[in-house]
Order: sequence, then structure tokens, then C-alpha cells
Amino acid sequence: MPALAASFVRGATAAGLGLGGLALVVMVLWISSPYPDSGPDGALHLVAGLWLLAHGTELVRAGTLSGAPAPVGVVPLLFVALPAWLVHRAARDALELGEGRLRPSAPGALCAVTAGYLLVGIAAAVYTTGGPLAPDPVSALFHVPLVTALAAAAGVWTGSGSPRELLPAWLPGRVRVALARTGVAVALRSAAAGAMALLGGGALLVAVSLVWHSDATQDSFLRLAEPWSGRLAVLLLGFALVPNAAVWGAAYGLGPGFALGTGATATPLALAGDPALPHFPLLAAVPGEGRGMPMHWAAAAVPVVAGVVIAWFTVRAAAPRHGARETAWGVRETALTALLGAVGCGVLAALMAGAAGGPMGTGRLAAFGPVWWLTGPAALAWTAGIGVPGALGVRAWRVRVPGRWWRRGAVEPVPESAPEAAAPVPVVPAPAGPPEPDDGASEAYDFLPSGSWAEREGREDRVAALKEASGGLTAELQPVATPEPDPALPEAPPAKEPSAAKEPPGEGAEPPPPGEPPVRATP
Repeated sequence: MPALAASFVRGATAAGLGLGGLALVVMVLWISSPYPDSGPDGALHLVAGLWLLAHGTELVRAGTLSGAPAPVGVVPLLFVALPAWLVHRAARDALELGEGRLRPSAPGALCAVTAGYLLVGIAAAVYTTGGPLAPDPVSALFHVPLVTALAAAAGVWTGSGSPRELLPAWLPGRVRVALARTGVAVALRSAAAGAMALLGGGALLVAVSLVWHSDATQDSFLRLAEPWSGRLAVLLLGFALVPNAAVWGAAYGLGPGFALGTGATATPLALAGDPALPHFPLLAAVPGEGRGMPMHWAAAAVPVVAGVVIAWFTVRAAAPRHGARETAWGVRETALTALLGAVGCGVLAALMAGAAGGPMGTGRLAAFGPVWWLTGPAALAWTAGIGVPGALGVRAWRVRVPGRWWRRGAVEPVPESAPEAAAPVPVVPAPAGPPEPDDGASEAYDFLPSGSWAEREGREDRVAALKEASGGLTAELQPVATPEPDPALPEAPPAKEPSAAKEPPGEGAEPPPPGEPPVRATP
């Protein structure tokens, strides 16, 4: 119980820190504003409303020109990072061991941290009721517990040592083995990598479009607010909406695009309808009206890159570069894993599209941003159409058996029927120059009389060496009979010096006496 109580307090403290951080920013902007619209109570109501909005809660704005309440459903996704990180850290610290501290169980820490956080959330929702930005009760009841539980679960997983095993222990052993063989972990990693590739490509599209429409962006920023406090608030809000813009850019590259009100849709092919664009710097990056140009069609490179990423992450496990062919996955397993990664990427794209859009008011502003049920299937079609064939192609390349034309310089196999005829005979290369003299032995080595015993012995040694090197495949060579020297003939003159032998004979060289065998050099 003391450990659970401490975890409960940690959750409540995390919620208080999130409220305090937003309160600091809002109060500084309120104090520095030359024309504040309300007093401190209104500023604190705004803080609580923004804190609930950071959890995905839809707010209702009462002070409109028409007098009718207008919903605010576009959640700045960067706002979600602050409360999620605080809850994650609280759950992680609850499982850390310290001197004199008791450690709760993982489920107990998850429940205690979530309960402490939600207690402060209930108080904030009650406080903002009747304020300028009141929360929608149904939306608050669904989104705040969901975001808190997910962030706390991630913190518990980190505090438990980040176990690699993604499958729960209560599953039967056969089920766990069957799921592991289907490459579930590889598919999850490839799906996350593909979704990050979509986000990165969408952010790049937004950045390029903002630079292309830099004049309109600057004009919108300067006209929206004149004092520096107002411009700072617009800058912070635009920075918090950067992840939303990245999701919009990804949906634009996928093809379905995004809605600019109930009667307009921006796609790479065209901007159809009459868009309802409020003055905001990020909205200046929206393409102009009319048919799309080739530079708009180039946005299709974003899903192509996502499909290539899924194929690459799949083939890294299916057929490693330095792995053996026997350990490579089969065609069916590789295709199934790549398809599962594409399905996961489509699900993540649909979730991001649903979180990045929403209503900005009533009437024409009731629909703003990408449509999740179009973005998700488009991401699935792109990544599956590119990732599955790509993974199979790379796998086939890595497990291929090279043909003969790949093996340059290889010796052809010897047929069993005629081993002696096809067996290659190694050739002993001849020395590039005359051998170095060695203790007076060069004379006997370089110059030997024809038919002497040394020449016959050297020839027999070379024949034996050839037979040994060929493994017994060299045919028997009959030695050439050398005629015995005629005793009536005079003996051969002594061998010349090596230095004299190296010099080429001149024109005046004397021929050998008749009847004497010629003197020749042995290599």
C-alpha cells in the first residue's frame, strides 16, 4: 500500500506539472498583452482548457460573433508531448528501486499513476465548465483516460527494463511460437519505420511549400497580430501545429489529400471546391486553386519511400546480407511479413490522420484536415504495392545461386568419364631472370653439358613434381633416351663464368669445335 500510494501521488504531481507549465506560458502572454480580453480568472480557465485540449479533448468556444457555440477539434499534436512525457516519467520512476523504498508491481503502478493523474483531470474539467473554452463531456471522458493509460503503460514498460518480448506471457506456448514465426516483431518495426517515413516526407513537403509561398506566409503572420506578445503566441501555436502539418502533407502525398472546409479538398491532381481558409501562416502553404502541376505530382515520392522502407526492414530479417541461404525465410513468410508491415503502416496513418484533423467551427469549417478512412487505405495500398514486391525482389537477389558467368577465373569441373583428358595441368612459371649465384653453384646450375647426369636427374624430378601436383591425373611420361657420350670425342670444355654467359654473343663469337655438343643454358 505505501508503494501504491506513492505511485498515486506521482501521477497527481505529473498532472500538476503539466498544468503549471501551460499556466506559466499563458500568464506571461496575458501580462505582456496590451489589450487583455479578460482577467486572471479567464486566463486560468484558458490554461485548463488548453491542458484538456492537449489530451485530445474537443473544446466548445462560446464567445463567437454569431453567438452560437463553435467546436474546436484540431488538437496541436505537439501539445500532447508534454503531458504524455510527464505521465511516462511518473510511471517509470514508480518502478525504480531506491534506498528504503518499496517497489509496486507493474499493474499496480499503472493503475495507481493513472488514477492520480485522472483525479486532477476531473478537477480541471469541472473548473473549465462555463468558461470561454469548455470541454465536451463525452470527448473528455474518452480521450483523457486513453492518453493517460497509454503513456503510463509505456512508462511501466520502460521501468521494467524494456523487455524485448512483445507477446504477453499468458499466451499458450504454441500460440507464441506461431506468432513469432510470422515475423510479428519485424512487421511492427517496419510499420513504425514506414509511418515515420510518411511523417518525414510530409514535413518536407510542407517546408518546401512554405518556402515557395514565403511572401504569403510572412503577410499572414504580420497581419494576424501586431504586438509582440500576440506574434509570440501565434509563433508558439504554429510550432505546436507542425506535426499536424506533417500529417496533412503525408495525406497529400498519398493521394486523398485533406479537406479545407466542407466544400473543398486539396489533392496532388487539383484543388477542388471553394476553400475556407482562415488567416494563419501554416495555411499559406496550401497549393493554389486549379489543376495540379508536375511538381505537385512529385509528392507521390513520399509513399514510395515509405514502401521502400518497409521492404528494407523486412528483408533485413528475411535474408540478411551476411547470412546463409539455409537461414533465409521462404517466399511466403517474407511476403506475409511485408504485408503485415503495410497493414500496420496503414493503421498508423489512419490514426494520425484522425488525430491531426477535426472541426474548426460550424458551417463550412465543420470538416478540416485529412479524412482518416481515406488516408489509411491509401497508405496500405501504396506500401503493400511497393513493399511486398520490393522485399521479395531483394530476398531473391540475396539468396540467388551465381551462374558460371559470375565466377570469373574459376576452373571448370572435371567430368568423371575422362579425368585425365580434362584435368588441368599446373604450369610452373619460368623465372623472370637468371638465378642469383649461390656459393659457386651457379656454374653447375646455369650451364650443363647436353646429356649429362645432372640434366637427366633434373628432368626426372620435374616429371615427378608434375605428377604429384596433378593428383595422379598426369599420364606416364616416357623419358627420352639420351645417347651416351662418345669416348672418341674430346671432353666438353669447362663451363664459362656466369657474367660471360649473361652477355649476348657478338658477331665475332667463335662457333663450337666440330664434334662437340653445344652448350645450352638450363632454365
